[in-house]
Order: sequence, then structure tokens, then C-alpha cells
Amino acid sequence: MTRLRLAIVGAGPAGIYAADIILKAERKFDVSIDLFEQLPAPYGLVRYGVAPDHPRIKGIITALREVLDRGDIRLFGNVRFGEDITLDDLKHHYNAVIFATGAVRDAEMALPGIDAVASYGAADFVSWFDGHPDVPREWPLDAASVAVIGNGNVALDVARMLAKHAEDLLPTEIPDNVHAGLAASAVTDVHVFGRRGPAQVKFTPLELRELGELRDVDMVVYDEDFDYDDASKAAIASNKQVMVIDRVLQSWRKRPSVNDGGGEASRRLHLHFYAKPLEILTDDEGRVSGIRWERTRPDGEGGVVGTGEIRELEIQALYRAVGYFGSPLPGVPFDRRHGVIPNHEGQVLRRDSNDRVPGVYATGWIKRGPVGLIGHTKSDAMETVRHIINDQGSWWQPERPDEEAIPALLAERGVEWTDLSGWHRLDEHEISLGAPHERARIKVVPRDEMIRVSRVAAS
Repeated sequence: MTRLRLAIVGAGPAGIYAADIILKAERKFDVSIDLFEQLPAPYGLVRYGVAPDHPRIKGIITALREVLDRGDIRLFGNVRFGEDITLDDLKHHYNAVIFATGAVRDAEMALPGIDAVASYGAADFVSWFDGHPDVPREWPLDAASVAVIGNGNVALDVARMLAKHAEDLLPTEIPDNVHAGLAASAVTDVHVFGRRGPAQVKFTPLELRELGELRDVDMVVYDEDFDYDDASKAAIASNKQVMVIDRVLQSWRKRPSVNDGGGEASRRLHLHFYAKPLEILTDDEGRVSGIRWERTRPDGEGGVVGTGEIRELEIQALYRAVGYFGSPLPGVPFDRRHGVIPNHEGQVLRRDSNDRVPGVYATGWIKRGPVGLIGHTKSDAMETVRHIINDQGSWWQPERPDEEAIPALLAERGVEWTDLSGWHRLDEHEISLGAPHERARIKVVPRDEMIRVSRVAAS
């Protein structure tokens, strides 16, 4: 029987789902899959892109682990595509490759002053508080008043982590260096800005509710933002999710807050709707000193238009949470405008001609852009896998498809790769670090320590 040797680059949900789907699919050939991951641990966005106080979302790891633990997928962690293994290497050893590398950097924002000192991308902050091994261990948290631009779930994650008291994060898997940094934070006020109204936000009811549950944090909303037009009223009446969001926000309007002389919390989280950022103001040293925005109003069709009313707020730090962006991969076509690998239903296309690139496929955010929740990657993967199965005639014909060749190649190049057993050791080690403190785990942050714990049996 014909055998497909398949490489998948990226061991997050997109890559693991793709592996699982092709192994379960109807096909007339055997499949052997190697999963390559640049970090020493798998799970990608779930481990390094979801706030540590989201145990329900992180529960998806259980499903991903069940797929890997079946034993029919090999994992090669701590392997950098383009450095430790190349596209030519993959062609030499596999019939096809799926790129599932996601989108991990911040989308750019064209705003005067956006590059000022103390202006940060949300993706970088998320990587820090999730203990990503390739970012600095320290994060500057010396600002009392902070602005967050964006009205999606990432913006709320950033705002919540800035406003939440560090000790309330101890039951989670927060790394020790992150807890120490947040415990010393000077923040008192977090301001979230969105250019549209409450009925057009992109975050989910769950994310919003969690804000209102923060201890010693007042939720501040502004009455002027709730003079709904007919389009907003229709959205609330016809969409259950929007209805729930409105219900939560309306309940906050009734709470005592700094607006009406009430509110006794030591921190405040302000939600500003109909606020279009215009400029980040700076001081003489080039540091963030304020934000200037224009008040907008509904246009009657679900959008907004400017009113010409300009406002300013004094702040000392800014976080932009306006989306993620994909990164190019050596030797692989890349659409720099949209931050994706150009493709047709997962079949990678050449940039100059739109012709198919045989043997090369994409799935997840690097395929379609950073939109949708983690679960959406399943349908993405199914589409890509269907083409791989049907494209058998254009698969690569590798010279060395034997499974022993890859460990030998990595060893020859001095790559300290980690495998599934190594991940289990690291996982158990992190859990054991947290147990004496009644914590879920204490995440290991330094890459060299992750590798040491993972490869202890190999030394």
C-alpha cells in the first residue's frame, strides 16, 4: 500500500487537528506524521496565547493531548524551521508538508506616536505573561494610567491582566517572574478604547463577564455610550450574544463607580465606546503621556462616523490589541500585505503566478488570517486535508522517506530536540512545582531549562 510521509510544521491546535483528521480520514494509503515545533513544548496558542486565568479555554489541551498520546504522531520540539530543518530537507524526507505556524506578532497600527516609549503590542505582553521562553523576563509596569486600544478578546485579556491583583492569579499556572512583576505593578486605571458602540464589539460574553468578577476593581462605563440607534437595537434584539453583552454592560451602569462619586476599589477598568484613537501623545523624552481620540456616533447601519469632538486623556502606557499578523517562512510564499501564506483552500500558491506549489499546504491562522476561535481550526484542517488526499499524483517523491532519517539528521546538526516523552516530563515537573503551593502548575520559562527537564532521560 502507498504510504504518505507527512511533515507538519507547528504543534498548536491547527497542526494537531490536521494530523488527527488525516489519520481518521477515509483514504487508500497509510500515513506517517512528524510534527515539528520551534518551542520545546507543544500546544502553541493554547499554552502561550491564552491568559493563565482561563482554565476553561485551556481545557482544550486535554483533547489535544489525547491526540498526541495515541502514539501515532511523532513530535520534534525545539526544532526551528529554516534553521534546524529546511524546506529542501522536508522534500528529501517527506511526500508533503502542512504549515500550521499561526500568527504570533502584532498587526501594525498607523497612528501618530504609536512607536513611543511605553507603547506596546498586545502579543508581546501576552507572550510575557504566558511565560514564552523567547521574550524578556521583565515587563515595565510602572504606569498608573494605561490605555488599551481594541474591542476584541485579546484587548479584554490584556486589560484584565493589567487590572487584576497578582495574588488572585496564584491558583493559575502563572510563572513566578510574571507574578512578581504584576505584584509590583503601579496600575490604578485601565482604559479600553473602541471606535464602535457596545452592540458592535468583537469580544465574547464570557470574556466580558470575567471583567466584572475581578476583586477590588470597579467597572466604569459611560452613560453617553448607551444612546442606541435603531441598528444597535436590532442587533441586540436579534443576536443572543449581543443581547447578553448588553445585559452585562447595563448591569454595570447601575453599580457605584467613580463617575457618580461611588466606587471604593483600588483599581478601575474603564470601557470607552464610540472612541476613535487619533494620536498617542508623548512627553519631552518621547514617552507616552496621553491619548487623543475623536468621539464617534452610529451611522445607522452598524458603523460609525466622526463627530469632530476631540478628547484627550493622560496616560503613561499604551497597549494596542488590534490583531495578530503572520510571519514569513524561509522558502515558502508569503503575502506580506495580509500576513498569510497565499493558498487556495490550503493548497499553497506561488506569489507571482498563483500556480500551485506541489506538496506544500497550510492550515490555521497562517492560512486564513488571525480570525475565529480555536475550534474554527478544525474545519480549516478538514479542507486542507481533503486536498492532500486528492493530490496524491503531485506529492513529492522523497529520496529518504525512512523514519530513522530525521532523528539522525537532527542529531548530526546538534539539535537538542524534545519528543513527546520529554513533554510529559516537563508537564509533570511543572505540576510538581505548583503542588506544594496549591497551584495548578508553575510554568518553566527559560528555554534551556525546558530542554534540560525534557531531555533528562536522553543525557
